Amino acid sequence: MNANLRNFALWVIIVLLLLALFTVFQNPGQRSVSQDISFSQLLNDVDAGKVRDVVIQGPEIHGTYTDGRGFNTYAPNDPTLVQRLYSKQVTITARPLQDNVPWFVTLLVSWLPFIALIGVWIFLSRQMQGAGGKALGFGKSRAKLLTEAHGRVTFEDVAGVDEAKQDLQEIVEFLRDPGKFQRLGGRIPRGVLLVGDPGTGKTLLAKAIAGEADCPFFSISGSDFVEMFVGVGASRVRDLFKQAKDNSPCIIFLDEIDAVGRRRGSGFSSGGHDEREQTLNAILVEMDGFDTNDQVTVCDATNRVDVLDPALTRPGRFDRQIAVPLPDIKGRLEILKVHSRKVKLGPNVDLMRLARATPGFSGADLAAIINESALGATLANKDYIENDDLEEARDKVRWGRARKSRVIDEKEKIATAYHEAGHAVVQYLNPDADPIHKVTIIPRGNFGGATMSLPAKDRHSYSKRWCIATMKMCFGGRIAEEIFCEGDVNTGAIGDIRQATGLARKMVRDWGMNDRLGFVYYGEDESRAGVFADMPGSREYSEEIAKAIDEEVKKLIDGLYEETRQLLIANKDRVDAMAKALMKYETLDSSDVDRIMRGDSLTKPTVADLLEREQGRRPPMAQSKPDSGGPDVRLGGGPLPAPG
Repeated sequence: MNANLRNFALWVIIVLLLLALFTVFQNPGQRSVSQDISFSQLLNDVDAGKVRDVVIQGPEIHGTYTDGRGFNTYAPNDPTLVQRLYSKQVTITARPLQDNVPWFVTLLVSWLPFIALIGVWIFLSRQMQGAGGKALGFGKSRAKLLTEAHGRVTFEDVAGVDEAKQDLQEIVEFLRDPGKFQRLGGRIPRGVLLVGDPGTGKTLLAKAIAGEADCPFFSISGSDFVEMFVGVGASRVRDLFKQAKDNSPCIIFLDEIDAVGRRRGSGFSSGGHDEREQTLNAILVEMDGFDTNDQVTVCDATNRVDVLDPALTRPGRFDRQIAVPLPDIKGRLEILKVHSRKVKLGPNVDLMRLARATPGFSGADLAAIINESALGATLANKDYIENDDLEEARDKVRWGRARKSRVIDEKEKIATAYHEAGHAVVQYLNPDADPIHKVTIIPRGNFGGATMSLPAKDRHSYSKRWCIATMKMCFGGRIAEEIFCEGDVNTGAIGDIRQATGLARKMVRDWGMNDRLGFVYYGEDESRAGVFADMPGSREYSEEIAKAIDEEVKKLIDGLYEETRQLLIANKDRVDAMAKALMKYETLDSSDVDRIMRGDSLTKPTVADLLEREQGRRPPMAQSKPDSGGPDVRLGGGPLPAPG
């Protein structure tokens, strides 16, 4: 039987027993002397004046003698009975006839609403209670204790973050043998803060610590501390640390700690005692207050370390901040190897090529690529995963599924082809740009086409030459439309405009790459970003400087735009050949681009030819066509680095 149902039944039985005892003992004297008599004796006792009162209920008569004794009898249908009782001044009470219902059933029915209220109260209290089995346990911790049954994770399951693993290996040694480090007076670090972008493996690293150290692992999210009731979060923090101390040495993992660990006294507040601040205060006290325990290590994860309270991130609470960055090319290769253990790869699969083609991808993105490629190969009835499946999965994870069934008119199709051809020619001719990987006019998600790069190495900083080459590549699409589409342009360049403008503004304002403004930072103050950015006085430079920034940004963009125009005019034949090849084949790889730029012709079969061979008939003329209304995407651009 379910524990809640068993407890509810126990409470019901207890209540019924109490009601029965109450009924039995509510008038013990009357029930102890009540006796059954015959009807003739009742008549004799009435004539003798011994009866004080009677209760007539159908044929049943219950009464009381003048000396207090009770009696019960069964009367026949005698019309003179009432007259004889009345003549002797006997008190008569008449009640309606009932169907022989036992007294305790009648009593139960009368008490049923009260019993139902008790049952509802018990049920709600059981539902609201937390861990520990006590009613109304709002303040109990909701942390999950992960054991071997949940699956053990070790450092072998984590790849791409070697430096973070080395730092955490020391924590494992502390937990395995704390006495070894206490011999010289050292103590186990009380807290480890894992900082990194979403999907980089922070939670996986925390599980690997517990798996390597073979110790209890309590996992809870920061949002689990906050409730509508004041003081619940602080109570749960105290209960969590109490459980951890009872199971020490152990690890407490607080995921998304920024939910309760935000800087106190900042932002908009309604006043009074904030529930999050109370929770944060409880965490601060437990980690480094008067009552500390060196056998409990707290491991937190967040991607917003900039908003955490300084009292939380100081040494003594979080002794170490470990960065978990996006993996480099070597790390991406190792992550792909880890996730590919569970799938069947073809003999010619090149994971290094995929690692090169995925700069800026997190570990979660790479895991999704392997999974999507396995699903795609399965739907295609393949025996194993091939390079085409991996490349399709990469494009699907980053930009969405290819919309091959979409049909657009011929004019938009031509504009898109020349747009992508302009990008490809400028990128190919610029030695400072990344090598071309693929050019396609097949739409994906919100993107109408794409010119993808394949960087030879990861880029951790951006040179001025690379920024200029990237801006010229952004201009190539719009300029090609102006040259080859009779001066008509469309909205497909919105992404190029945004990217080029952002690069130019950062070069001038943030990175000191402008001679007129010099080596001065005019970017936004991070502490005043957000809702305060547009407030009066938020800028730390004059209107003259702001005007100079706008002028230099416009000057840089206009100059590079004109240089790109002259480059494409000098290579009109190559742009035209590239666009016609895209119209015919829809997708060109790097070798196809090389042949076109050398002036050679392509003779590979088209998509229609392949379908005709497979199906033995010519496919319909309506073929998939991209939508030129979305921005283009170039692989390898990545996010712009923060200043400094």
